[in-house]
Amino acid sequence: MSPEITFWNPYTSCYEEENIYGEKWLRFSYDNIFGRIGLWSMVQRKWFSDWYGRKMDLPKSKSKILPFIEKYDLKEEEFLESPNSFNTFNEFFYRKLKPSARPIDSDGLIFPADGRHLLISDASKVGFIYAKGQAFDLDRLLGCPNKAELYSQGSILISRLCPVDYHRFHFPMDGKLSQTSLINGHLFSVSPIALRKRISIFWENKRYLSTLSHPQVGAVTQILIGATCVGSVHLTRDGSSEVSKGDEYGYFSFGGSCVMTLFPKNSIVFRDDLIKQSSQGFESYFKFGDYLGKVIV
Repeated sequence: MSPEITFWNPYTSCYEEENIYGEKWLRFSYDNIFGRIGLWSMVQRKWFSDWYGRKMDLPKSKSKILPFIEKYDLKEEEFLESPNSFNTFNEFFYRKLKPSARPIDSDGLIFPADGRHLLISDASKVGFIYAKGQAFDLDRLLGCPNKAELYSQGSILISRLCPVDYHRFHFPMDGKLSQTSLINGHLFSVSPIALRKRISIFWENKRYLSTLSHPQVGAVTQILIGATCVGSVHLTRDGSSEVSKGDEYGYFSFGGSCVMTLFPKNSIVFRDDLIKQSSQGFESYFKFGDYLGKVIV
């Protein structure tokens, strides 16, 4: 049986146990031999995500909204629109928030999304990620050895979005955005239960890559990772254009999701508490717009 999932919450200054959406099903899928057979034969397939996504787009899925808000204690006052205004669960899932709900820190780089974040300070010195004995493969993640070399001693921020989180993602800094490219793959879950079994999910899954160029930082790569029930990533900004810190990049449909942000070596000084918790193997919960770090001048 997988252990309980614990993360650091800086808002409460406490370690908290994660309330995992669909935990019973996930533990069966990854801890039980019959569950693993079903996982390999069905769940990671595109048709399953398409089918489940269509369910969340049906009008009758609206009935799930209020129970979901109540169960996970979501703050309705943060929503840009009333829960009753959504016609389907998916519309609610990728809801927008009021600007006041996620103020943008003015002093430095920001977290690109709500979620549980883990920082790899130096990709060449990875001790363990989620579980011991799992090696990180930059070449396969990026699909390009030359690009991987750029980040071989760089930093990687893994931002894991749970189904209960705000599911829009943004740019952590100003820069010039490249065209987003697609690397096809599976649609395994990126839940903490799944990642503690196999981090190769990151480079096995379908993912979208883009580069954000900054005159001082250099090339920052953002990777949007599809997962079970999140086969489609919706981009609201794409192509070669200038973007500003906090601008919306896109959103995920229903399911857990992940955004990875890769920084070149010695380009960013990250916040101390993120470094400390990550070095001990704990994810930290931060919201989009919170201070992430500052550029090394």
